[in-house]
Amino acid sequence: MTEAKPALKRTLVGKVVSDKRTKTVTVLVERRVKHPIYDKIVIKSSKYHAHDENGEYKLGDLIEITESRPISKTKNWVASRLVQKAAIV
Repeated sequence: MTEAKPALKRTLVGKVVSDKRTKTVTVLVERRVKHPIYDKIVIKSSKYHAHDENGEYKLGDLIEITESRPISKTKNWVASRLVQKAAIV
């Protein structure tokens, strides 16, 4: 018998940079990589649209997003948990 292994879903942690749309947040994920030629650490960033069903995440929050099935044309991620609340300025 061969058992189907559950697919491991990728998770990323990033900062919410936009919460203007309903049920969607834009998350900026930064990663540090070493430049192949100059051996300098460079910060690369990517923006992901994540599904936020209840609209609970606000601008500046640090959240974890999890890969999911396509929800819309641009949304393939779901906001899974709050890592750190945004500082009140």
